[in-house]
Amino acid sequence: MEKIAVQSIAPYCNIDITNISAGVNGYRKGMQIMDFILATNNMKKLVEMQRILSPLNINAVTAKMLGITLEDAEENGETFEDNARLKAQNACSQTNMPAVADDSGLCVDYLNGAPGVYSARFAGEHGNDEKNNDLLLEKLSGVPDEKRTARYVCAVCCVFPNGRKILVRGECSGKIGYERDGSEGFGYDPFFIVDGKSFGRYTAEEKDKISHRGKALRLFTDELRKYI
Repeated sequence: MEKIAVQSIAPYCNIDITNISAGVNGYRKGMQIMDFILATNNMKKLVEMQRILSPLNINAVTAKMLGITLEDAEENGETFEDNARLKAQNACSQTNMPAVADDSGLCVDYLNGAPGVYSARFAGEHGNDEKNNDLLLEKLSGVPDEKRTARYVCAVCCVFPNGRKILVRGECSGKIGYERDGSEGFGYDPFFIVDGKSFGRYTAEEKDKISHRGKALRLFTDELRKYI
C-alpha cells in the first residue's frame, strides 16, 4: 500500500475548529476539517460514509452538494478494488480534491460469487433493489439453508491530487434469507442475515460495527490517521 506524505493532506484542510467544543457534529476539538469529495450519487451511502468519516474530521461532500456535475467513471473493472480506484481517480481528476469512492456488492457462494461487481445491476437496471432482490431469490429457489452462504464485500479507495492512494477492503459473512425482513439499509440488506437477523433489521450503529463498509472505512481511517 502506497504511503501518503503529511504535506499531501495539509492543503485540503480548510476549516480551523480549534476553538469549537469537542463532539460538535461528530468532529474532534483542535483539528481541522478536510473536504473530501465522495464519488457517489447514492444518498444512503453518503449518509453511511459521513457517519463513519466525521470523527476523523473529514467533511464528505458530493458533486451535487458542490453544485457541479461529474462525468461518470466507466466501471469496467474485474474486482471491487478496480472499480473503487476508477471512480476515485475520476472524481479527483475532475475536481482536484481528495476523492473517496467505494465499490461494494454481494458474493453468493452457490452462484460462484455472483452477483459480485454486478450487484447494483444484477437484474439489468442499475440500482433497482426490488428487481435485483427478486432475481436473487429466483436463482436461489429451492437451495437449502446450508448452501445459501454469502458475503458482502466493500473496497474503498482514496485518491489525492498528487497521485497518492489508499486502497482497503472489508468483508462481512452471512447467508441469504428466504423473504424480505426489515426496512433498514438498502440493496440486498433485507435478505442478508448475520447472527440470526437481516441487515434490514439492524440499526445504523449496529450495522456500522460489523458491516463490510464499516470495516473497510475503519481500515481506511486507520491508514489516513497516520498522516494527519
